[in-house]
Amino acid sequence: MVTLQFVPYTEIETLSSLGRIRKLLNIAKQDKIVLLQGRLKTEEEAELIKTTMEEINKDFRGIELAVINPDKDSTGMQKLRYGFFNMLLGNRQGLTIIGPATVVKQIKKDPTKIELLMEKTRRSRRR
Repeated sequence: MVTLQFVPYTEIETLSSLGRIRKLLNIAKQDKIVLLQGRLKTEEEAELIKTTMEEINKDFRGIELAVINPDKDSTGMQKLRYGFFNMLLGNRQGLTIIGPATVVKQIKKDPTKIELLMEKTRRSRRR
């Protein structure tokens, strides 16, 4: 069974950068796929990857990460609007997907869809 856990931006906005990273990484370490409303700051994404690499062991193989950002493909007035909302509300635009590498083999994205390529879970392999 695959578990998706939605994390609203309001749940992480008051945390420190390290707190955000720990919270999201701890969820992924429970073999859950995190659907985060919005996105982390660029520095936080880099720190999440760094922290993940430091914690890889035989039980935790790392994460797959993808960010869907609506303002990336927008033009003119839309970019201005998204920039204004981000200034007021923080990085709530878009969607961040973080999946444990033991569950998510690869995340592919394009402008119209997201594909999560899954691996069989350890429990399924035993059957």
